[in-house]
Amino acid sequence: MTAAVIDLGTNTFHLIIVELSAGDPRTLFKTNLPVKLGEGKINENIIIPEAFERGIIALKGFKKEIIKHNVEVVKAIATSAIRSAKNGLDFVNAAKAQAGIDITVINGDQEADYIYQGVNATGLIDNTSLIVDIGGGSIEFIICNPGEILWKKSYDIGAARLQQAYFKSDPISRKDQESIRLRLRTELSDLRLICDCHKPLHLIGSAGAFESFATMINDDVDIKQLKASTISISSYFQLSEKLIMSTHSERTDFKGLIKLRVDMIVIASLITNYVMEMINPEKFSVSTYDLKMGVLPTLIKHLKEPDKAFQ
Repeated sequence: MTAAVIDLGTNTFHLIIVELSAGDPRTLFKTNLPVKLGEGKINENIIIPEAFERGIIALKGFKKEIIKHNVEVVKAIATSAIRSAKNGLDFVNAAKAQAGIDITVINGDQEADYIYQGVNATGLIDNTSLIVDIGGGSIEFIICNPGEILWKKSYDIGAARLQQAYFKSDPISRKDQESIRLRLRTELSDLRLICDCHKPLHLIGSAGAFESFATMINDDVDIKQLKASTISISSYFQLSEKLIMSTHSERTDFKGLIKLRVDMIVIASLITNYVMEMINPEKFSVSTYDLKMGVLPTLIKHLKEPDKAFQ
């Protein structure tokens, strides 16, 4: 069976088309588009008209690929930007009417579950671990053992929200950095307590900015061709310092840093630094398998129980 998953993120829309069978899914087509749905007014919970239009255009293009590949089952998942937007339902309705795409809006707990399923499929979770997914609208944290979620939570403090609220200078000032750290310390107080309890030894970053970190540190490795990769903690901190001290113009020339992440990578670094200091992990890894790969098992279930797969 040919299946497609669309991940409608705050910054990027992703499409993956796979051939499902008893073994591992075989990727037939994969793409992403920098829609920037959270541009401008994400903290006011509004999708601005320009972003709204970019999103619908992206979905129309995805629909053409879906038709071209004779896809039998499609699951489109919307996360923070759409679920929190006052006009999020308008976007869902427009996607159906104009692009023929049915969107399922999921809550933060469901998002964390899918992220865990994606990361777990890589085999990375070898001991008590903390998975972090830094999105534009929200951040998901999952504490887990191999095969078991111990705790999970989604926080509406994604990179786009923090950037629009606090990133006011170039390069980012000490004052802006401290404002972000204070926000993290306030919002993530329960995360600190639960980490003190479970003591995760392995920090696993889910795709996104973590792929950029890995690419910039190991520029001879094509991270996109791997399920996962280890990141040197000392090399990460050297890179983080460089990113935080750099100007926007300087970052545009950094090898391995895509245009979409030129500014948000600074926020992602500050978030990652805060988490690193909190848990002091023994190991740091990136999983290229994220939410969309976590959705695939539900599509495989559709093969066996078509009436129950999307309940």
